[in-house]
Amino acid sequence: MSSRVLMQEAAIPRVDLAPRDWLEIGLQSLKNGGLRALKLRGLAQALGASTGSFYHHFKDFDGYHAALAGYFVEAQIDPLVETLSVSDLNPVERIRAFADHVRDHDMSQLALAMRAWAKSDARVAAAIREHDDKVMAFLVEQLTAHGFGPVEAATRAYALLAIGLSEVHAADGIERAVLRRGLLTLLCER
Repeated sequence: MSSRVLMQEAAIPRVDLAPRDWLEIGLQSLKNGGLRALKLRGLAQALGASTGSFYHHFKDFDGYHAALAGYFVEAQIDPLVETLSVSDLNPVERIRAFADHVRDHDMSQLALAMRAWAKSDARVAAAIREHDDKVMAFLVEQLTAHGFGPVEAATRAYALLAIGLSEVHAADGIERAVLRRGLLTLLCER
């Protein structure tokens, strides 16, 4: 194919996009660059779309922000909790699988970006509260099923959530993976 044909193909705006595509690229942009990265022109460019196609799905950028805040919980937490809750894993294995998923998908970085944004947007703050409530409920349920009393399960769940959002680096001489496993064992085992 000639470079002219390739350039013409690249110039054709995508019409096959759904609202989910815009929301997914928004979460990715937030995770990688924070709120400053959440600009319509950059989102459209990342999707290979025109800015006009955005308005087929969202009334305005404020409406998009509201949808993105809700999508954060709907797309990131709900499916994960549902899948793990019905799995054959024991409670501690479910928590480990949850932690592995968070690590493997860099969900902590997204949650930190959302928390920063929540300081200036009440809708995002509400989404963060919903996120935390769902994560805490899942963790408390698993820890209670593992044999901890309600208060101890809630305390350990809070510590797990806080560690998951932590940007603390492992001390010299301790590999991050070893530290992570050790903390999960410390907080989940009796």
